[in-house]
Amino acid sequence: MKNVYFDSAATTQIREEVVDKMTSVLKENYGNPSSTHSFGRSSKSLIEQARKTVAKILNVRASEIVFTSGGTEADNLALNSAVRDLGVERIITSRIEHHAVLYTVNQLQDCFDVEVEYVDVDPMGNIDLEDLEARLKNSDKKTLVSLMHVNNEIGNKIDLKKTAELVKSYNALFHSDTVQSIGHFNLDLSEIPVDFTAVSAHKFHGPKGVGFAFVRSHSGLKPLIFGGEQERGHRAGTEGVHNIVGLEESLKLAYENLDEEKEYISSLKKHFIDSLKKEVPGVKFNGACEDFENSTYTLINVRLPLSEEKALMLLFQLDLKGIACSKGSACQSGSDQGSHVLNAFLPDEEKKKPSLRFSFSRYNTKEEIDYVVKTLKEFIEN
Repeated sequence: MKNVYFDSAATTQIREEVVDKMTSVLKENYGNPSSTHSFGRSSKSLIEQARKTVAKILNVRASEIVFTSGGTEADNLALNSAVRDLGVERIITSRIEHHAVLYTVNQLQDCFDVEVEYVDVDPMGNIDLEDLEARLKNSDKKTLVSLMHVNNEIGNKIDLKKTAELVKSYNALFHSDTVQSIGHFNLDLSEIPVDFTAVSAHKFHGPKGVGFAFVRSHSGLKPLIFGGEQERGHRAGTEGVHNIVGLEESLKLAYENLDEEKEYISSLKKHFIDSLKKEVPGVKFNGACEDFENSTYTLINVRLPLSEEKALMLLFQLDLKGIACSKGSACQSGSDQGSHVLNAFLPDEEKKKPSLRFSFSRYNTKEEIDYVVKTLKEFIEN
């Protein structure tokens, strides 16, 4: 039995160079960054160097980078403070956002009586920008728009610059979950008028438990976690220096190797799509997977021609064959509910068919794809 990992949208294998860098920091830079002695100053300097590295990659100010425990915390920081501190009375989002956004928005609606609107999604899972503009025109209430750059389940991309410019033309705030895009796409945030973004290191071969929020200067955002003056007062708590250095190293390596790895991973995606079409009659692709311009090169979402009864055994059988992939988002694992993303745009009949997300990284091969396609074909035919 082979063991093949096609779940990199859930988390990625950490790069060896990143492990080495983190191990060195754990051994040698153990001082508390808030301490004023040399041990503390040594740790603090590593954090500030990492902040500068991240800022340079995104072409923003170092002061606009706030290290967090990951994308979920970064999303919560922006959304909660926008309502609590910045006077936002209305949030426009979509029903295909990550639950880190959707559940936070629901909580804000319950606790602060925030008005919530959901922008339309077309039959391919794309955000309807005409509907977004109509909603922005429709109210004078202070508004925040929250739309993710790359959807974590179906891979659809929005035009981030165009969307941000539209939102800002109506004097609204714009938040984007960029967890699936930073580390995989070049984003110059000096050219994209987004106010807040969220990032997680473990999506680009870095450690789990660390990420950052981009917070536009003079936004007025206040902390979500209180207790100290760390992160320039934006986020209390002793920083995990080794994790922050691991984030820095993994992001740096992601962009140093971006063009080469993007070309390679794109070839894997194309091979997967072509092989499935050839070997599995009736296979369909959810969202804009087949459109390489309007979807990410890092994943596909596949709808298979299986009965509901047989579909119940699919993931179990793949796991027995050593194949790791996702039914919907990994953040929903163990849930009996279908994917909220697919439910937002698929016809009822198509919702009954099993959908799988396969997501790729630099560590995958075409031979692994051939093994997966062969396994799927045998399961469907037997």
